[in-house]
Amino acid sequence: MRLLEQNNDGDLRVTEDLIQNIPPYAILSHTWGTEGEEVTFEDLVNNTGKNKAGYAKLRFCATQAANDNLQYFWVDTCSINKSSSNELTEAVNSMFRWYHEAVKCYVYLSDVSIDTNDQYDGLSRSTWKTAFRNSRWWTRGWTLQELISPISVEFFSMEGNRLGNKRSMEQQIHEITGIATQALRGSSLSDFTVDTRMSWAAKRTTTRKEDEAYCLLGIFNIHMPLIYGEGRDNAVLRLREEINKS
Repeated sequence: MRLLEQNNDGDLRVTEDLIQNIPPYAILSHTWGTEGEEVTFEDLVNNTGKNKAGYAKLRFCATQAANDNLQYFWVDTCSINKSSSNELTEAVNSMFRWYHEAVKCYVYLSDVSIDTNDQYDGLSRSTWKTAFRNSRWWTRGWTLQELISPISVEFFSMEGNRLGNKRSMEQQIHEITGIATQALRGSSLSDFTVDTRMSWAAKRTTTRKEDEAYCLLGIFNIHMPLIYGEGRDNAVLRLREEINKS
């Protein structure tokens, strides 16, 4: 597991691949921008990428982690060396656990805007709550486990203003996702049928078709190799076979 930290000069650096003695860390949940917008592992290694749009999310996460007295944080765009198929496979198979073990999960909603000065104004509150319900974040496959797995999930606007947390917004989240409140509160996912858990992902999409299966590995406590190029149907079939074995 590679973590990020902010140096004394303000630059971000990625740690070596940590196997044991993982320090406390925060973790980011977000939706990816268009191709080329996100900061990659290579960008951090080469000290580039500061002009990319996605760098603002890293700065947000670094600042918020520091506010929570956390030195380290994890971001999927740049904490994984995706040029290594072994590292990518390990990361995807470990991701549910990594989100669960994070001290804080920050959900950065790039399509929800709120002015701090208007935060308690009735009209403004109504506007951002509508945007919150309609956020793209609820439609993505990977964000399902990022909502369910962490113990502490906090939602933030694109300006970095805190909107609430998983517990305080529980009813809205249930209405948006159809996920049972017991699951949101941390009940064992084995308490829910396979079909119920599948239904939580039914309307969610992923950029790569195989990820429609891979993003559910943690939801079903399954581990399996990633074979990009096998197609969605084959990936789902392998997932179903592993579920039936468990």
